[in-house]
Amino acid sequence: MSDEAKPPATALRHVVDIKTLEMLVCPLTKTRLTLSADGSELISVAAHLAFPIRMGVPLLSLDEAREIDPEELGRTLPGLSRKT
Repeated sequence: MSDEAKPPATALRHVVDIKTLEMLVCPLTKTRLTLSADGSELISVAAHLAFPIRMGVPLLSLDEAREIDPEELGRTLPGLSRKT
């Protein structure tokens, strides 16, 4: 395989493993977290919280989380079907 076909090592340095993400839950509600469309946050739909991912490390502290409103939730997770 040529060097051009391989992704640069720096691109893989801060990627969160999918298997790890599947094991993480919201510290408040203990429900599953969903990766945002841009991959920069883990979203708790139940708590309406977004937890940042910095340098490949999910920060699951309530102090680090930001609140998200339902409208933003729909934009952040386009595949989410919301029932009203």
